[in-house]
Amino acid sequence: MTSKTPSLLAAALSLTLLGSGVSQAQTYSATDIIGKLDAAQKSARDLSFRLSGSGSFDGSAQKIDLSVQSIPASSLARVVFAAPDSLADNIVVVNKTEVRNYLYLTNQVTVTSTAKMAGQAGVTGIDFSQISNVSALLKSYDVKVLSATGTAGSRLFTLEGTPKAAGTNDGKARVYVTEAGWRPTRLQLLDSAGKTLADLSVSNYKTNSGLTAVRLTTLPKDAEIIRQ
Repeated sequence: MTSKTPSLLAAALSLTLLGSGVSQAQTYSATDIIGKLDAAQKSARDLSFRLSGSGSFDGSAQKIDLSVQSIPASSLARVVFAAPDSLADNIVVVNKTEVRNYLYLTNQVTVTSTAKMAGQAGVTGIDFSQISNVSALLKSYDVKVLSATGTAGSRLFTLEGTPKAAGTNDGKARVYVTEAGWRPTRLQLLDSAGKTLADLSVSNYKTNSGLTAVRLTTLPKDAEIIRQ
């Protein structure tokens, strides 16, 4: 990975996601909500979504825009960057054993084991290797239900996570989850002072659109392969 390329990140999406009032949130615990997210994703043959917004990168606020495609049963995911400019057209392909990171500017593919990548930080602190599986990403966090809004059947739950590992990250991650379809709608990362480091919305969320493993793993054939 380079400084301009996301590693496996240690944060909160990938914490990439209730009636009204906090009292109604008690009908679902954080564990319940994460379980429903996990079940919804596992029931899909494939899923895709767009993640867009702003975040702190290279010391300044920048636009973030990327698309995610995944085949949950195969633990396979593909992330394609449109922004920031320094990452535009870069591609990350993740499976159970390795992460392939295509660098557009150099036409290179770095190959790193998922074990080696785990815990490394990247743009805005988001772990893009886990971004398609929210429940897996949240395993490294102590999660609570922060709030609940809306009416039964279409409630919006806000989950807040604090990293379990001491020294991993002093901030928090918030994931907004809709009860309608049990899917993430928004992700926020905050530093220890409560300042927002990233605020990203989930859109164009689709399931069972016929994605194939070949489509998700395809990278330029002429790219140089670098194993790390």
